[in-house]
Amino acid sequence: MFKIWAKTITKGKIIRQFVYENEEKLTWSHFLSYLFDICRELDCPTPVLLKSHIVNFAKFNHVRFYPRDFVESVDFDYLLLEQIIL
Repeated sequence: MFKIWAKTITKGKIIRQFVYENEEKLTWSHFLSYLFDICRELDCPTPVLLKSHIVNFAKFNHVRFYPRDFVESVDFDYLLLEQIIL
């Protein structure tokens, strides 16, 4: 089981947040589907997922998606995903 705390940040403040929970083990090959579910709940576009994003999440337990990572325009400074380690 794993949890990911997703937050949209504007000017240093949390605008929207959501805790994504999944009963399965975290697998990197399914990370894009986790990202789809998180963005649907936050009602924001899905960013382009690069290998560097997955590496940052695996190495540091968090990743930031900036407006340049989105095809559509967004109304926040960045989307932050943090793994909640119990």
